[in-house]
Amino acid sequence: MMIRLLLLFVFIQICSNSDAQIVFRSSNAELEAAFKWAQQTALSYKGHKDDPVGPWYESALPPRSAFCMRDVAHQCIGGEILGLSAENKNMLTLFAKNISKEKDWCSYWEMNKYGVPAPEDYRNDKEFWYNLNANFDIMNACWRMYLWTGNKLYINDAAFRNFHEKSVHEYINTWILQVDSLLTRPAYPNTPIPFNENDAFHRCRGLPSYSEGVPHLKMGIDLIAALYRGLETYASILETSGQPDKAVGYRKKAEQYRRHIESNWWDQQAQQYQTHVTNDGAFGKGEGATFLLWFDALKDSTRARRTIEHLVSNDWNVENQSYFPVVLSRYGYYDQALRYILHLADARTERREYPEVSFGVVEGIIQGLMGVDADARYNRVSTLFNGQPGDTLVAENIPVLSGYITVREHKDGATLQQQGKTAIVWRVKFSGRHPFIKEGNRKIKALQELDKRGNFISFADLKLQPGKAMTVSVE
Repeated sequence: MMIRLLLLFVFIQICSNSDAQIVFRSSNAELEAAFKWAQQTALSYKGHKDDPVGPWYESALPPRSAFCMRDVAHQCIGGEILGLSAENKNMLTLFAKNISKEKDWCSYWEMNKYGVPAPEDYRNDKEFWYNLNANFDIMNACWRMYLWTGNKLYINDAAFRNFHEKSVHEYINTWILQVDSLLTRPAYPNTPIPFNENDAFHRCRGLPSYSEGVPHLKMGIDLIAALYRGLETYASILETSGQPDKAVGYRKKAEQYRRHIESNWWDQQAQQYQTHVTNDGAFGKGEGATFLLWFDALKDSTRARRTIEHLVSNDWNVENQSYFPVVLSRYGYYDQALRYILHLADARTERREYPEVSFGVVEGIIQGLMGVDADARYNRVSTLFNGQPGDTLVAENIPVLSGYITVREHKDGATLQQQGKTAIVWRVKFSGRHPFIKEGNRKIKALQELDKRGNFISFADLKLQPGKAMTVSVE
């Protein structure tokens, strides 16, 4: 009896995968090496267990031992894939809890391992550095974390509810970010008195963009895209919490920001978006276009294509490039996504040690090339092979929806094994138009959808019990 109990205990421990690390393999040796480098590098940024701030990982300039709102919003899914769930929860909770009226509904832009605002960006509640995109980026990060993990803390916990509500109401009003004020608002609202323009903690207390090198900046297109995504996110949170009628109003508000972008920021002659406007009313172009893709603000496929062509044909700093693997995959540019993954992991790439790079490569491979995604609302995991036609991609022990999955896929087939506590829905997708998806001798009628480039995707929803595996294919 004791032996049987011991064997059962061992079996449960194996199946739980509680300490499992993701393992990625590929027939593309260069891609496999890129993931290995990214995984090792990203995990090296994990904070020490005794640091006063609690669980955290480097997501700012490495010498600071700190984490920044923009970087965490970008790195969190990569962190979740790598098993840094406690770190994500702690850092996002700290950002949510530290929103305050005294800071005009900002949080701390950057905190360090000692659990205090990083002195490089904060002097006191009246004098600090803050990029206004941050609240909406963090809101969207919380929503993505809920969809990926199923942890409702990110949308239901009191601290997060307060952060979301204050961001879409008081924050927008205090910083004069209403849609009809975007081009006429004062350049420096809510500044300390007396105002010293030469003091960065005065001048940059509420930067209207993530682009920090534009003199006399009035508004950035990336902030408008962030407002759009933030209001869309809040509408989704309301729907999930049983308030669909209220959600409708916020989606309408979000759409006003998106339409403002299309009506005011597209340069017809250059076939590009302007990315910023200065205090004298002059429009200009810079690095902000990346965030039109990150915040998924483009519905015009021609303008999206022009934007991507512009981005991939120019040289950008490594922070911008670290977004490219996942956003290019989102828009169906998988060859370009692979190119950036390999470039970012290349030892010759300047500043590849910046934390966002390794996290971006992990996310770009798992979410981008393997098409692994999750939607906790339906307890559903999706996969879509986006690799090279002759490649095989395998990822073991992906932590998702309070369990783990292993995915093996190639152009015409996929296998998913799940180790969780409840059944999940596997939405298996294949590129192209296929009438059926086969599982053994069973033929399942496929449904079709279009991706952002207008290409057909065939898919079916399959129920998968804990501890089970399923293999499917198309002809």
